[in-house]
Amino acid sequence: MPVVALIGTLDTKGVEYGWLRERLLRTGVDVLVIDAGVAGEPRILADITRAEVARAAGADLGRLRADADRGASVTEMAKGAEEIARRLHRQGRLHGVLALGGSGGTSIATRAMRGLPLGVPKLMVSSMAAGDVGPFVGTADIAMMYSVVDIAGVNRISAPILANAADAIAGMAKGYAAAAPAPPGGRPLVAATMAGVTTPGVDAARERLTELGYEVLVFHTVGPGGRTLEALAGQGLLAGVLDLTLSELADDLVGGHFGAGPDRLRTAGREGVPQVVSPGALDMVKFGPLASLPERFRARHVHVHNAAVTVIRTNASECAQLGRGIAAKLRAATGPTALCLPLRGLSSLGAAGGVYHDPVVDGTLFTALREGLRGSAVELLEFDTHINDPAFGRAAADRLHTMISA
Repeated sequence: MPVVALIGTLDTKGVEYGWLRERLLRTGVDVLVIDAGVAGEPRILADITRAEVARAAGADLGRLRADADRGASVTEMAKGAEEIARRLHRQGRLHGVLALGGSGGTSIATRAMRGLPLGVPKLMVSSMAAGDVGPFVGTADIAMMYSVVDIAGVNRISAPILANAADAIAGMAKGYAAAAPAPPGGRPLVAATMAGVTTPGVDAARERLTELGYEVLVFHTVGPGGRTLEALAGQGLLAGVLDLTLSELADDLVGGHFGAGPDRLRTAGREGVPQVVSPGALDMVKFGPLASLPERFRARHVHVHNAAVTVIRTNASECAQLGRGIAAKLRAATGPTALCLPLRGLSSLGAAGGVYHDPVVDGTLFTALREGLRGSAVELLEFDTHINDPAFGRAAADRLHTMISA
């Protein structure tokens, strides 16, 4: 029978977890309740007690209670919950995780969820889910469900939400338990990066790599996408990286809303993973809705991409800095690396006739890249095409295939 783990603080949310347990049992799954509370007494019995959770973290429950440091307790119980969830999954006793809570409960449960492999069903019902969930989700496949009201009793608003969550995780757990294991081997994995403004070129590359026998994972370069790519490269899961869209680097440099942090464009090189890179979408910096655009950028060349995304054109100084930074990261690579320059434009907005078409500013970027890579082992390939020309995407894919096959 599929097993769903419920991870929560049973001193403050025991009634709600008891209600969830009964609902889940009626769906035909088994339930393991894991108590991650510290302060008060649990309202229902747990299958895995808070003392066991604390021990899994290398902590003592009595000491945590005596110290009465909520922050430290949350940290230790989250660590213990993660270790127990990992252990249950290794033993084949966990097919899904469901939790509910506010900021503390969400922090504890989502750490445990992030410790589980991709594909294991993970659902977090949280009063924090209508805000920035990035710190809770990280690069994991966690589904966040907004609780609408605080987790404080089961009422006419919360009951259908909790019922939906229980039914959803039960269905996912049944599907996960029944799924056939992946066959050994299989097609080698390649990661590619894409944004809406580079989709045609990346699609051509993806189709070519698929023809060549690869399974291609495409990541949207809006922050979490780039971070996830770096994480997979660091785990040794990728045969190669086709990094044709680097817009996150511009956001990090200028202050946009969709940066991926300082490790972007470092991990594949550090791990020796073959990589083909292109400065796709570096002709823009991305922000949220127009109202979110900082005042200091309002005199720039502003373009409303859609209701959720506003962009500004990168200028010559920013492009020069980006070129130098990218060259430095690529020079540090320990594996085969190639940089492909599409000389006729970096995005659909930067094509001839597009609102961001500016060969002079693009040329500043290209010059900085050429100078920064001079004398290095990085292969520099220049194409008299736009980034979304299918010929460019296919050529980049063929180059990566040659590197991987060497």
